[in-house]
Amino acid sequence: MIRFEDVSVTYEGAAEPTVQGIDFEVPEGELVLLAGPSGVGKSTVLGAVSGLVPHFTGGTLRGRVTVAGRDTRTHKPRELADVVGTVGQDPLSHFVTDTVEDELAYGMESLGLAPDVMRRRVEETLDLLGLADLRARPIATLSGGQRQRVAIGSVLTPHPSVLVLDEPTSALDPAAAEEVLAVLQRLVHDLGTTVLMAEHRLERVIQYADQVVLLPSPGAPPVVGTPSEVMAVSPVYPPVVALGRLAGWTPLPMTVRDARRRAADLRHQLENAPKGRGELRDQPHKTRTRQPSGPPTPVGALHSLSVTRARIQALRAIDLTITPGETIALMGRNGAGKSTLLNSLVGLVKPSSGTVRVGEAVPHHTAPKDLVRKVGLVPQEPRDLLYADTVAAECAAADQDAGAPPGTCRGLVSELLPGVTDTTHPRDLSEGQRLALALAVVLTARPPLLLLDEPTRGLDYAAKARLAGVLRGLAAEGHAIVLATHDVELAAEIAHRVVLLAEGEVIADGPTADVVVSSPSFAPQVTKILAPQHWLTVSQVRAALPPEATS
Repeated sequence: MIRFEDVSVTYEGAAEPTVQGIDFEVPEGELVLLAGPSGVGKSTVLGAVSGLVPHFTGGTLRGRVTVAGRDTRTHKPRELADVVGTVGQDPLSHFVTDTVEDELAYGMESLGLAPDVMRRRVEETLDLLGLADLRARPIATLSGGQRQRVAIGSVLTPHPSVLVLDEPTSALDPAAAEEVLAVLQRLVHDLGTTVLMAEHRLERVIQYADQVVLLPSPGAPPVVGTPSEVMAVSPVYPPVVALGRLAGWTPLPMTVRDARRRAADLRHQLENAPKGRGELRDQPHKTRTRQPSGPPTPVGALHSLSVTRARIQALRAIDLTITPGETIALMGRNGAGKSTLLNSLVGLVKPSSGTVRVGEAVPHHTAPKDLVRKVGLVPQEPRDLLYADTVAAECAAADQDAGAPPGTCRGLVSELLPGVTDTTHPRDLSEGQRLALALAVVLTARPPLLLLDEPTRGLDYAAKARLAGVLRGLAAEGHAIVLATHDVELAAEIAHRVVLLAEGEVIADGPTADVVVSSPSFAPQVTKILAPQHWLTVSQVRAALPPEATS
């Protein structure tokens, strides 16, 4: 159905091809996962299937890409629209109408389908993706995850034979991600739809893939094979594979079920681990450079906070205190109010009732130039913070705005994005790389309170590990961190505390281990594999085992 024949893509002004030696085939009716570190060209490969590369992006494509027998060099995207449906990393860039129902119908209108056919397909898609209650909602009022589901639905309604998906679950909560993946499975197995998908959160999708195409490094040819074959050599792999490598299991497990069947000996070793190592089962300890003599002064506080937006009550009577050195993970379904809570703390949303304080400041009454030194927000859409033409210019502006010594921002960029040059344009970075650049810009001011909205969206495992290291360091220095995330593995790795939201209300607030271990949706893979023992991460398991067990 999809065939790459020795394909390379070189963009204008680039010294080297972004991808080269791409040669593989996606058979009809298979789900193929495109994996690899951030910045290796996965989005470029996907764009070549829909014709966006090079017809829209520019650059030179050598070799040949065919989809259902059509050569994408001679067929422009509009001439492939009846065959290929594409959802990119940024749902907002896809939308052309104002409401959910209109967006689902738009693609079919463009293809000239009959009104009765369009009506039936819209209803089917609303049910498939759990969007029926949102059908009349303006898209501007939806959460990031809700927008992602609408974007997927809008390409499903024309019934394309090929779906190309770039990070389709990145903005979805675990339950919603499972729903979307179940829909994709149904399309593949029941309708014979061919799916090519790029995804960094391999723990969500690896078990559904028929094949994995790995791009191991920029410009390197792909490694193609079954999930277990590719994960054995891949530089990126999910926690279940990391645990399998640690335990020496062969073949490597791809699912929690497979791992649990092999984990009896490992659970026995951990049960008998020395007492000192057993303490690692708890969530990370808060450390600070200086211990306060009394109770710490909160860096942020919400009291009876309620927020109503577009006649929808997004938050209801929220009470939350944030102390120095504390990392809090806000979790919950899409639309639960996580982003609204963060926006309230940074002054972008005015309370309908209740109070918000950051230090002694009231955010929505404080000038931005003063607020930036008290609280910083890295939004879901990093482009909202990036406006310069080069990385160097972004960093220089961040240093100036924060009153920081020259080079402060650039040092953070080097830590988060090794290898990115000063002359790189932010738009030429991948989604994950732009997110890391935005984080560096915000961190330049070293605000006591740092807010992050889905900070691992678009990040590979290595980049996520670097981010976790930076956040741990900031917490150790006394910075308070609040992150809204669907990434249960990140929460397990760095959060001292988890706050669960549902319908704008706090339904759980406590230590990470206490909250996530009992949750089938928010428990990390290691917890599920080693239950009833309360381990959260592979790093905890590695530290708890005797050295000879991990050599």
